[in-house]
Amino acid sequence: MNAGFTAIDYAVFIAYAILIVSLGLWISRGKKGVEESSKDYFLAGGTLSWWAIGASLIAANISAEQFIGMSGSGFVVGLGIAAYEWIAAITLILVAKFLLPQMIDKKIYTMPQFAKERYGSGVSFFFSFFWLLVYVFVNLTSVAWLGAIAMDQILGFPMEYGVPALLLFAGIYSVYGGLKAVAWTDVVQVVFLVGGGLITAWFALDAVAGDGSAIDGFLLVLSKVREVPGDVHFNMIIDENIDATVFKDLPGLAVIFGAMWLTNIGYWGFNQYIIQKGLAAKNLKEAKRGLLFAGYLKILIPIIVIVPGITAYVMFNHPDLRGAIDGLSGAIDRPDQAYPWLLRNFAPEGIRGLGFAALAAAVVSSLASMLNSTATIFTLDIYKEHINKNASEKKLVLVGRLTAVFALIIAIISAKPLLGGLDQAFQYIQEYTGFIYPGVVVVFGMGILWKRATNRAALWTTIATLPMGIFMKMLLPELPFIIRMGYVCMALISLAVILVLTDSHKIEAEKISEKNREKLLLGGKLFTGLTIITLVAGIVWGTDLFGVSLAHLGFHSIFMMTFMMAFLAVIMFTNANSKKQDGKAYSFDPELFQTDKTFFISAMGIVVIIVALYAYFW
Repeated sequence: MNAGFTAIDYAVFIAYAILIVSLGLWISRGKKGVEESSKDYFLAGGTLSWWAIGASLIAANISAEQFIGMSGSGFVVGLGIAAYEWIAAITLILVAKFLLPQMIDKKIYTMPQFAKERYGSGVSFFFSFFWLLVYVFVNLTSVAWLGAIAMDQILGFPMEYGVPALLLFAGIYSVYGGLKAVAWTDVVQVVFLVGGGLITAWFALDAVAGDGSAIDGFLLVLSKVREVPGDVHFNMIIDENIDATVFKDLPGLAVIFGAMWLTNIGYWGFNQYIIQKGLAAKNLKEAKRGLLFAGYLKILIPIIVIVPGITAYVMFNHPDLRGAIDGLSGAIDRPDQAYPWLLRNFAPEGIRGLGFAALAAAVVSSLASMLNSTATIFTLDIYKEHINKNASEKKLVLVGRLTAVFALIIAIISAKPLLGGLDQAFQYIQEYTGFIYPGVVVVFGMGILWKRATNRAALWTTIATLPMGIFMKMLLPELPFIIRMGYVCMALISLAVILVLTDSHKIEAEKISEKNREKLLLGGKLFTGLTIITLVAGIVWGTDLFGVSLAHLGFHSIFMMTFMMAFLAVIMFTNANSKKQDGKAYSFDPELFQTDKTFFISAMGIVVIIVALYAYFW
């Protein structure tokens, strides 16, 4: 079955494939007589502009995980799953203002490099090893597998061939050209991704509306959902008393107060294949603008991938709508089949090929970024550090290319055994990468922000991360994993603070200006106030002590916010007053976090839009 693909559809898709491969190979050309350096290969020579950074970030982020996995979650869960996208948009503001400036100022190539410089080889090696495992066995496999599902559903292309085909497509230009080829092809990919995705969603909604427009179709879908008592498909905040099954994936207010922030900060701030785009910027100003551009694009993603999933759900649960549409082909046996089903049934000739090109663009761009970052981490943080310290630039580039090839082969072999039996791959990815994000945020966050953070504290916090996550899952298996992650984070913060404050610091603290000291003290007072407010709110509404518990809305997740605010208060006060610091501490200069009026207005625009969306779909 080819889902009604016509010659025009195939022509559109083949033209897209030729364009991307040709562009990638053309960009990969080296200058005659100039040897390609490791910085050229792994960081695009530090040449990316804001629009290339923002486009590449979104192209790397949006993959089959969203088009297939998140659309499937939209079919089952509803709009609430958009919290991952809209909280991410605000997270990008925080990363641009507070985290990225330090990384660029210290000329960081990779996250393990940062861990080594700041703490030592033990912490660095652990995270190098972990990220390699995650990229190969979770990210590469899941993205390729979900993309292959789409090829099977839309084209009738067997999955056993779809996985290697997608991985090899991504590898053709990314293995040879490095980050520059990945980033510049991403600029084109994101046009296909956003444009093709919006067009597919438009035609699906237009089909629902009958004689009306796509906007009428959306309003009809919204009304059909809201006329059914207890249907939460257009609720952002899920009540456990209304739908306990959905609550387990999206536990009410925990998406605002709880560990979803850990997932987003860990992903956007410290995930190599994401933050690598910002680190390759021409300068800090371009990097910050690129992240804000990506934030606005993130707001669009639910329209592209989640609303179609909800539309498919409404069609299957309201026979009056489905019966009015002729020529439906196939069914949705698993949630992850929702987006391919829509594309197959509602995209017209030519547009179907464009829609599939958008999906392929999402898959291939993410795979290319993951391959490049896998090669970067292995080459710079394992090969150069532990195997061949004196490797030439030419040797490093060669090792990077070979690493990407081996990662391709391993992902091809392991995809089916790991993902063959899953219904909602998006939730699988979030939960199992969530085992490490609490430790990532605590260790890397205090490494950047806290002058007193020590190797011993970071190492033991790192070692405790996975066992603590596994222990919490065994102890509280029925607890939503977002809340469970928060409890793990609270334990890791406590451990880290105790170890840091009991460590001996033999280095005299760098002197800071009185102006900066006052800023740090002001920050400490602000975070102390937020600590008290969130603690009191948690005791009143997060427990049964006063008979007004909102635990059914996940309000007890706010205690993680209490720990985070207290953690930041301790960092601010000790940075201002401590006479000693860690020997490897980075200088902490609040001036580095200064932003201009354009940044402020752009950031506030994102915040206002997100608040308005939450208010409407609460």
